[in-house]
Amino acid sequence: MLGLKLLTDPRWADIAERNLEEILTDHAWCEQKAATNAITMIAYNSEHDEFIQEMSDIAIEEMQHFKMVVEIIQQRGYTLGRERKDDYVGQLMKFCKKDGSRNMAFIDRLLFAAMIEARSCERFRVLSQNINDEELAKFYYDLMVSEANHYTTFLNFARKLSTDVDVDKRWNEWLTFEGELIQSYGNKEAIHG
Repeated sequence: MLGLKLLTDPRWADIAERNLEEILTDHAWCEQKAATNAITMIAYNSEHDEFIQEMSDIAIEEMQHFKMVVEIIQQRGYTLGRERKDDYVGQLMKFCKKDGSRNMAFIDRLLFAAMIEARSCERFRVLSQNINDEELAKFYYDLMVSEANHYTTFLNFARKLSTDVDVDKRWNEWLTFEGELIQSYGNKEAIHG
């Protein structure tokens, strides 16, 4: 369904489970950044009424996820650490087209968001199926479903709102780029690490 070229080795879940405080902190900040991304896209594309409503819903949902992760951190006696730099997301951002039309930049930002949601969904699936912590396994299963919905929303808006971009062609370019990029990741206790 997601079209990802390379799936995460299930052993990555072992790395994550060995340091739950770190993976939960990283995850919390990923949720906060996802909410910020949705809000930023509203600010730059306010002429699309349906899009504004959907992005508002996503921003609220992502902040609810942030709060849920923080609550798990606190319940377990951990501390929410400082925001983490996400090298994976930084590399994806560099792949975004910035030198074309306004619509091209908008569509690429939507595909950028869809790509992050797709990989997050896939990572949450790996966690839900491979960690021993039953509470977190269920939590990550539920979030996997949510991320899949966000992925679909971003991709559908790219197709709907494109005026000068062959979205399917560009999405395949994103999938190919990400498939090569992700080969360098999967060895740290970070959602995209």
